[in-house]
Amino acid sequence: MTYCVAARLRDGLVFLADSRTNAGVDQISVFRKLSVFERPGERVMVLMTSGNLAVSQAIVNQLSTVDSDDPASIWCTRNMFEAARLVGDAVRQVHRRDAEALHEQGVEFNVNLIFGGQIKGERCRLFQLYSAGNFIEAHDECPYFQIGEAKYGKPIMDRVLLPETTLDEAAKCALISMDSTLRSNISVGLPLDLLVYDNNALRVSRFANIDEHNEYFRMIRGSWGERLRQVFAEIEDPVWTDPCNPDSLVPPGRVHQPVRILPGNPEPCGLAPLQSLAEGPDTPQQE
Repeated sequence: MTYCVAARLRDGLVFLADSRTNAGVDQISVFRKLSVFERPGERVMVLMTSGNLAVSQAIVNQLSTVDSDDPASIWCTRNMFEAARLVGDAVRQVHRRDAEALHEQGVEFNVNLIFGGQIKGERCRLFQLYSAGNFIEAHDECPYFQIGEAKYGKPIMDRVLLPETTLDEAAKCALISMDSTLRSNISVGLPLDLLVYDNNALRVSRFANIDEHNEYFRMIRGSWGERLRQVFAEIEDPVWTDPCNPDSLVPPGRVHQPVRILPGNPEPCGLAPLQSLAEGPDTPQQE
């Protein structure tokens, strides 16, 4: 399994990928999942992969073995959209060659990719590609993509990340998102590849390979958990019933009832609508 996240912001792009792959509890390996296609001063493109490792490596190989002067290579595309289409074509080529054989062995063709960067003369762009080779592009309303074990790191991205977020803040947000995933899922692991790209740099300017000895990431892991516990402690405990407190869980003048199953009666009871305390037992109930 893996976790990769990338964001397209007004100041540039942020990419973060873990490096753990596993085929069982006793077969865990490290394979780096972030690849850079760079021609300084002309284009920088970043590809991150998740899913079947053999499939993703075949796709990267398919892209990298095309001659750089070939018009059908990502080195010659006029814009990032055309480059994303070529990545999708590579996915389909690998699918045509390997999908049937994989299926015969009970293995599904499974790959997801994040592809982004900048070609001179256009803005930064970011895409997510699927197993069919089709793709979508990030925009201001959805400025980031995740692949792999996305659910644990998604809440912090949803709450913090905005198009105007600075690149350093976005990198910090991505690292916290990764830390949440590392803590909750053992199939995601260090080291991490973090790449931050500044608009119009047209070269890799900021990159870090982060392992368990990285002091900044160790600080993130310690302080984030501590701050969460601090904020949690500062939030008031729930008040169940307080006629003077409009924020109580059970509002003043109301009665909440659960669905009860009585002995010998398979039909649920207690389904009456929430009643006002002012209503007596003989008050007619509307159907």
